[in-house]
Amino acid sequence: MPGKELIIPQADLAKRVKELGAAITKDYEKGQLLLVGILTGAFMFIADLVREIKREIEIDFVRVSSYGMETSPCSLRLTKDIELDIQGKDILVVEDIIDTGNTLAYLKQLFEARGANSVRFCALIDKKERREVEVAPEYVGFEVQSGFLVGYGLDCREQHRQFPEVYRLKNL
Repeated sequence: MPGKELIIPQADLAKRVKELGAAITKDYEKGQLLLVGILTGAFMFIADLVREIKREIEIDFVRVSSYGMETSPCSLRLTKDIELDIQGKDILVVEDIIDTGNTLAYLKQLFEARGANSVRFCALIDKKERREVEVAPEYVGFEVQSGFLVGYGLDCREQHRQFPEVYRLKNL
Protein backbone atom coordinates (compact mmCIF):
# COMPACT_ATOMS: atom_id res chain seq x y z
CA MET A 1 0.00 0.00 0.00
CA PRO A 2 1.24 3.52 -0.71
CA GLY A 3 1.99 5.74 2.26
CA LYS A 4 -0.85 7.73 3.75
CA GLU A 5 -1.27 11.01 5.59
CA LEU A 6 -4.13 11.62 8.03
CA ILE A 7 -6.15 14.64 6.92
CA ILE A 8 -9.50 14.28 8.74
CA PRO A 9 -9.42 12.57 12.16
CA GLN A 10 -12.37 10.48 13.36
CA ALA A 11 -13.34 13.05 16.04
CA ASP A 12 -13.51 15.83 13.42
CA LEU A 13 -15.69 13.65 11.19
CA ALA A 14 -18.11 12.92 14.04
CA LYS A 15 -18.33 16.60 15.04
CA ARG A 16 -18.95 17.79 11.49
CA VAL A 17 -21.55 15.10 10.74
CA LYS A 18 -23.43 16.15 13.87
CA GLU A 19 -23.37 19.79 12.69
CA LEU A 20 -24.58 18.82 9.21
CA GLY A 21 -27.41 16.76 10.70
CA ALA A 22 -28.52 19.72 12.82
CA ALA A 23 -28.46 22.07 9.81
CA ILE A 24 -30.44 19.63 7.66
CA THR A 25 -33.00 19.12 10.45
CA LYS A 26 -33.48 22.90 10.73
CA ASP A 27 -33.64 23.54 6.98
CA TYR A 28 -36.13 20.75 6.26
CA GLU A 29 -38.76 21.33 8.92
CA LYS A 30 -41.61 20.59 6.49
CA GLY A 31 -42.23 18.44 3.46
CA GLN A 32 -41.21 14.93 2.56
CA LEU A 33 -37.44 14.54 2.74
CA LEU A 34 -35.74 11.70 0.88
CA LEU A 35 -32.00 11.17 1.32
CA VAL A 36 -30.42 9.45 -1.67
CA GLY A 37 -26.98 8.03 -0.94
CA ILE A 38 -24.56 7.42 -3.77
CA LEU A 39 -23.02 3.98 -3.52
CA THR A 40 -20.56 2.82 -2.63
CA GLY A 41 -18.48 5.64 -1.21
CA ALA A 42 -21.20 7.43 0.78
CA PHE A 43 -22.34 4.42 2.83
CA MET A 44 -20.46 5.31 6.04
CA PHE A 45 -21.24 9.01 5.79
CA ILE A 46 -24.97 8.56 5.20
CA ALA A 47 -25.23 5.96 7.99
CA ASP A 48 -23.80 8.45 10.48
CA LEU A 49 -25.66 11.43 9.00
CA VAL A 50 -29.17 9.94 9.21
CA ARG A 51 -28.69 9.31 12.94
CA GLU A 52 -28.08 13.05 13.39
CA ILE A 53 -31.16 14.21 11.45
CA LYS A 54 -33.94 14.71 13.99
CA ARG A 55 -37.03 14.40 11.78
CA GLU A 56 -38.73 11.74 9.72
CA ILE A 57 -36.91 10.91 6.51
CA GLU A 58 -36.85 8.28 3.80
CA ILE A 59 -33.59 6.76 2.58
CA ASP A 60 -32.72 5.21 -0.75
CA PHE A 61 -29.57 4.61 -2.80
CA VAL A 62 -28.27 4.93 -6.35
CA ARG A 63 -25.14 3.69 -8.02
CA VAL A 64 -23.80 5.62 -10.98
CA SER A 65 -21.04 4.54 -13.32
CA SER A 66 -19.46 5.94 -16.44
CA TYR A 67 -19.18 4.23 -19.78
CA GLY A 68 -15.56 3.19 -20.27
CA MET A 69 -13.11 5.97 -19.50
CA GLU A 70 -15.53 8.79 -20.35
CA THR A 71 -16.40 11.23 -17.58
CA SER A 72 -18.80 13.60 -19.32
CA PRO A 73 -22.38 13.80 -18.00
CA CYS A 74 -23.77 12.12 -21.12
CA SER A 75 -21.64 9.05 -20.47
CA LEU A 76 -23.06 8.37 -17.00
CA ARG A 77 -25.67 5.71 -16.31
CA LEU A 78 -27.47 4.31 -13.30
CA THR A 79 -26.43 0.79 -12.40
CA LYS A 80 -28.76 0.88 -9.36
CA ASP A 81 -31.77 3.19 -9.43
CA ILE A 82 -33.79 4.43 -6.48
CA GLU A 83 -36.87 2.39 -5.64
CA LEU A 84 -38.98 5.07 -3.94
CA ASP A 85 -41.28 7.48 -5.74
CA ILE A 86 -39.77 10.98 -5.72
CA GLN A 87 -42.72 12.92 -7.10
CA GLY A 88 -43.19 16.07 -4.98
CA LYS A 89 -40.44 15.17 -2.49
CA ASP A 90 -37.41 17.14 -1.41
CA ILE A 91 -34.35 15.15 -2.43
CA LEU A 92 -31.04 15.48 -0.60
CA VAL A 93 -28.34 13.61 -2.51
CA VAL A 94 -25.59 12.43 -0.16
CA GLU A 95 -22.16 12.02 -1.74
CA ASP A 96 -18.80 11.06 -0.27
CA ILE A 97 -16.72 13.40 -2.43
CA ILE A 98 -17.51 15.89 -5.17
CA ASP A 99 -14.73 15.69 -7.69
CA THR A 100 -15.64 16.45 -11.33
CA GLY A 101 -19.26 17.35 -10.48
CA ASN A 102 -20.59 15.20 -13.32
CA THR A 103 -22.45 12.68 -11.15
CA LEU A 104 -24.34 15.34 -9.20
CA ALA A 105 -25.25 17.31 -12.34
CA TYR A 106 -26.57 14.09 -13.88
CA LEU A 107 -28.64 13.17 -10.80
CA LYS A 108 -30.06 16.69 -10.44
CA GLN A 109 -31.33 16.64 -14.01
CA LEU A 110 -32.70 13.10 -13.63
CA PHE A 111 -34.54 13.74 -10.34
CA GLU A 112 -35.97 17.06 -11.50
CA ALA A 113 -37.29 15.35 -14.65
CA ARG A 114 -38.97 12.75 -12.43
CA GLY A 115 -40.87 15.44 -10.52
CA ALA A 116 -38.85 16.04 -7.37
CA ASN A 117 -39.90 19.17 -5.48
CA SER A 118 -36.24 20.11 -4.96
CA VAL A 119 -32.82 18.52 -5.42
CA ARG A 120 -29.98 19.59 -3.15
CA PHE A 121 -26.59 18.13 -2.25
CA CYS A 122 -24.71 17.12 0.87
CA ALA A 123 -21.09 16.07 0.43
CA LEU A 124 -18.62 14.89 3.01
CA ILE A 125 -15.77 16.37 0.95
CA ASP A 126 -15.77 19.05 -1.73
CA LYS A 127 -12.59 18.75 -3.79
CA LYS A 128 -12.43 21.22 -6.67
CA GLU A 129 -9.09 20.10 -8.12
CA ARG A 130 -10.69 18.27 -11.10
CA ARG A 131 -14.07 20.05 -11.31
CA GLU A 132 -15.59 19.93 -14.80
CA VAL A 133 -19.21 20.89 -14.03
CA GLU A 134 -20.02 23.62 -11.57
CA VAL A 135 -22.17 22.29 -8.75
CA ALA A 136 -22.88 24.10 -5.51
CA PRO A 137 -23.53 21.71 -2.63
CA GLU A 138 -25.73 23.17 0.09
CA TYR A 139 -24.02 21.11 2.79
CA VAL A 140 -20.29 20.38 2.85
CA GLY A 141 -18.38 18.58 5.54
CA PHE A 142 -14.85 19.53 4.49
CA GLU A 143 -13.08 21.23 1.60
CA VAL A 144 -9.91 19.52 0.43
CA GLN A 145 -7.81 21.10 -2.28
CA SER A 146 -6.12 18.08 -3.81
CA GLY A 147 -4.93 14.51 -3.45
CA PHE A 148 -6.29 11.00 -3.62
CA LEU A 149 -8.39 10.38 -0.50
CA VAL A 150 -9.34 7.11 1.19
CA GLY A 151 -11.12 5.99 4.33
CA TYR A 152 -14.59 6.58 5.80
CA GLY A 153 -16.07 4.98 2.67
CA LEU A 154 -13.66 6.47 0.12
CA ASP A 155 -11.56 3.93 -1.74
CA CYS A 156 -8.62 3.29 -3.99
CA ARG A 157 -9.46 0.34 -6.27
CA GLU A 158 -12.07 -0.85 -3.74
CA GLN A 159 -9.50 -0.85 -0.91
CA HIS A 160 -9.19 1.26 2.27
CA ARG A 161 -12.91 2.10 2.71
CA GLN A 162 -12.91 0.68 6.24
CA PHE A 163 -10.68 3.30 7.88
CA PRO A 164 -12.64 5.39 10.43
CA GLU A 165 -10.85 8.56 9.28
CA VAL A 166 -9.82 10.13 5.95
CA TYR A 167 -6.28 9.86 4.58
CA ARG A 168 -4.46 11.28 1.58
CA LEU A 169 -2.52 8.59 -0.25
CA LYS A 170 1.09 9.40 -1.05
CA ASN A 171 3.31 8.06 -3.86
CA LEU A 172 0.52 6.89 -6.15
